[in-house]
Formats: sequence, C-alpha cells, structure tokens
Amino acid sequence: MIGFDNNKYLEIQSQEIKKRISQYGNKLYLEFGGKLFDDNHASRVLPGFNPDSKLKMLLQLKDEAEIILVISALDIEKNKVRGDLGITYDEDVLRLKEEFENVGLFVSCVVITHYNGQSSVVSYKKKLQRLGIKVYFHYTIEGYPNNVALIDSEEGFGKNDYIKTTRPLVIVTAPGPGSGKMAVCLSQLYHENKRGNKAGYAKFETFPVWNLSLKHMVNVAYEAATADLNDVNMIDPYHLQAYGIAATNYNRDIEVFPVLNTIFESIYGQSPYKSPTDMGVNMLGFCISDEETCCEAAKEEIIRRYYDALCRLAKNGDNENEVNKISLILQQAKLTTEYRKTTVAAKQRKDQTNVHCSAIELKDGTIITAKTSSLLGPSAALIINATKYLAGIDHDVKLIPEEMIVPIQNTKVSLLHGKNPRLHTDEVLVAISMLSNQDINCKKALEQLPNLAGCQVHSTAMLSEIDRKIFKKLGVGLTCDPVKKG
Repeated sequence: MIGFDNNKYLEIQSQEIKKRISQYGNKLYLEFGGKLFDDNHASRVLPGFNPDSKLKMLLQLKDEAEIILVISALDIEKNKVRGDLGITYDEDVLRLKEEFENVGLFVSCVVITHYNGQSSVVSYKKKLQRLGIKVYFHYTIEGYPNNVALIDSEEGFGKNDYIKTTRPLVIVTAPGPGSGKMAVCLSQLYHENKRGNKAGYAKFETFPVWNLSLKHMVNVAYEAATADLNDVNMIDPYHLQAYGIAATNYNRDIEVFPVLNTIFESIYGQSPYKSPTDMGVNMLGFCISDEETCCEAAKEEIIRRYYDALCRLAKNGDNENEVNKISLILQQAKLTTEYRKTTVAAKQRKDQTNVHCSAIELKDGTIITAKTSSLLGPSAALIINATKYLAGIDHDVKLIPEEMIVPIQNTKVSLLHGKNPRLHTDEVLVAISMLSNQDINCKKALEQLPNLAGCQVHSTAMLSEIDRKIFKKLGVGLTCDPVKKG
C-alpha cells in the first residue's frame, strides 16, 4: 500500500527551497543531511517515497544549484568506511561527484575540513587536483562551536579558504555525519558578509519530521535508525516558546542552537531564526497520504533495526548500547518481534522441521516459507517457492533438476574447497536463468522477481553476505535471528 504522495513532495519541497532562496538576497547555503541517491530508510517508513526522490527534487532546481562536497581530514586519516556501501569516505566523495554529474548537477568543489597539515590529506588534495577538482581547506578552530569570539574572527572562520560560488543555491553535502557541513556553511556566511554579500543558511534534514508528533511511529523509527549515534528526538523548546507550536527536532540541533544563534548575531547583527526548527525546509510531513500505512511500515522498520543491531552484536560487535536503546524503543512503542509476521512463520517452520528456515510475506499478505535441505539453503529455496507461487507453478514442480545441482555442489566443495555445498541465492538464479530458454516454468519464475520488491523476509539464521546482497538487490526487507549457521 502507498502511504506517501511522492509527486506532491517533489512539487512543494522545491517550492519551499525557492522561497527560502528569495528571502536571502538570492544566495542560500543549504546544509543537506541524509542520503540523496539511496534513501532506503525513507522509502521503507514512507511507502511511496522513492529512494531518489530528493535527487529528483534537486533536479528541478539544477540550473540554480551547485554542490559542495565536504569531507573531514580526520575521516581521510582513519580511512572511515560507509557501512552501507563498504567504501571509504574519500572514495565516496569521488563516487558522489560522478553520480551528481551523471544526472546533470554541477559539483563546484571539494572542501576538506578539520585540516591541520595532515600528510595523507595533502596527498588526497593532490589526487583531486589531478582530476581537475577544485579543493579548499577549512581548519580546526579551537573551542568550536562555543568559542564564538574566536570563531567569528580572522583567526577563526577568517583563516578558512573562501569558496567561490556562482549560483543562488549552494548545496553542502557529505559522505556521512560529522564531516563539518554546518561549519562550511557558517564560514561562507562570514566570508560573504565580509565582502558585503547577503547570503542565508538553511538546513535540509529528512528526519525527524518536525510537524509529526514526538511519538509518531515515523519519528520513533528514525530514533531507532540513529541509535548508534545516541540521537534523541525532542520537542523543540525554542519553537514552542516562540510560536506556541510543538515541533519535533533532535538533541544535537537543539543543544547547538544557542551557540548557532550567537554566531548568526555576530555575523549579521541579528539572528534570522527563532528556533532550530525554523532553520529547516523539510516538507515531508505534509505529503503523507495514508497515516496508518506509514505507521505500520515504521513499526516494521524499528523491528528490522533491532534485528540488524542484534546480528552485528553476535558478530563480535561492540554495539551493546545500541541494542539496549532499540530494545527500550520497542518496549515504549509496545512492540515485540512477533509483530513481524515473517518472524513468527519462519520460527514455526523451524520448530516443525528442526532446521533453519525462512519466510516471506508477499504483497497480497500470503506467507511463503522454506527450509534448509541437502541441496539448497533456506534463502535460495525461499526465492524458488515464492516465484513459483507468484507464477502459478505447482509447488511440487522442480525448477532445477537434482542432476544439475549435484555437479555444482561438487565443484563448490571439491574444487573450490567450500564448506557449504548448498546453493546460494545467486547460484540458484543463475541456474534458473540458464534453464529459462528451454523451460517455460523457469522463464515464468524469473519474470516474477520484480514482484518481490517491497516484500518482507525473515531467516532463523544469519545469512551469508552473498544472500544478503541478493535480497537487497531485489528490494526485499530482510531480518535475521542473531544465530550463526552451524
């Protein structure tokens, strides 16, 4: 079911940004938080929200916009890795630049923050320059953000390189949190003001949604998603005092606002904002078309985050605090893992068969299960069972003959020295693809793969990286019990 009006979002979000640009002399520095290309969290909790919606929205403004990519020297030094993509932040800067440019957006430069003469950073700058990319340095300011007197001086923001921009909308984004996006925006305000130029600042964060209640499930799901950062959703006290309206924000923005406000006053003479919520341009909450659908999706997401945290802990992780926090969120939301239908179905099948099992909930509400066999792992078997059901193929029909599976198993164990002879999801899909030219049932089953997008899956054991990636590519929401396969 659809719970979010994506077309409305594209329209009113771009209008709000244009409005904010006009308020500040036709120059706006927009701090852009969250993911632009692949906001799968938003698409999971707001069914109907496309993962690239924010990108499409920006494309409506592309002639007015330029992009500044920000990376911290500290993240370059320690080779910080994006958990979702498995690449370092410095690699991701190049990826983001290419992605933006491929869709017609203009990337003007890269800003390296927290610079302090690090040799690895100097090497990275040279690499970018060889690629024809403009690079600017912003320096560590002692006592930032509290030492306003130093910050708003030639020894603070004044030391930073002034970034030459040419367009009304300057989008400041980064591979991940803690990169220094806000400081880059504020530094530019300082330099623009010094040069007699009027410029403004605004913040574009997708979550929490300011005009949804503190305990709205969509906002609760965001708190679960950021449990590793220990973010806490809060009522914005400054917004409540100024307007008498309860707006939802989060602890970091609320805590830093008094300091930020002082910096604004120091630069402008007065602050343009009465609250951290005022700084935002997020129109997401006005585009929810079905409240119940979004709340149900958000509950699923909270449980998914809980299982994900449990599995990372089981893999010798050090995220016990994260697990405890999400566990508390579950309790406060009066949720248990049994709310997730696939969890119950997979565990019931495991109890019946005494082997690891999996379950999928299809879009029509049908639950399909599968078990581990001597030939197939439960994930591979599940994809076969689900596509057969969707294609109207009798359950007893074998898509892949045993005489084809056995030689593959022998190769895996005898020649490639693998320990698990059972076929993974990718191997099963390759085998079905090979047979699809001759076998109509295989062809029909393959044609059903797109219909798995948006479905929910649970496994009673942690899956291999191969199986996880296949489910991700299929657009399936996956959870696993924190149990290693024996």
